[in-house]
Amino acid sequence: MPELKLAKLPDRTPVKLAIIVTPDLHQMLQDYAALYAETYGREEPVAELVPAMLAAFLESDRSFVRARSPGK
Repeated sequence: MPELKLAKLPDRTPVKLAIIVTPDLHQMLQDYAALYAETYGREEPVAELVPAMLAAFLESDRSFVRARSPGK
């Protein structure tokens, strides 16, 4: 079998996750979505923004990134 430069793609099947948030957090998320729309001229539902927000948060947490890296 030939060896390709591109590795086999990882599983990209979405996983549905239901969460409960406080009214204050819900309002902050709504406010963020409004600011996002104002900034980028495109409305996105909170449910579409939250995964990107969580990924950005986790990727910016140096301790978490270090703990996940192989050979820590």
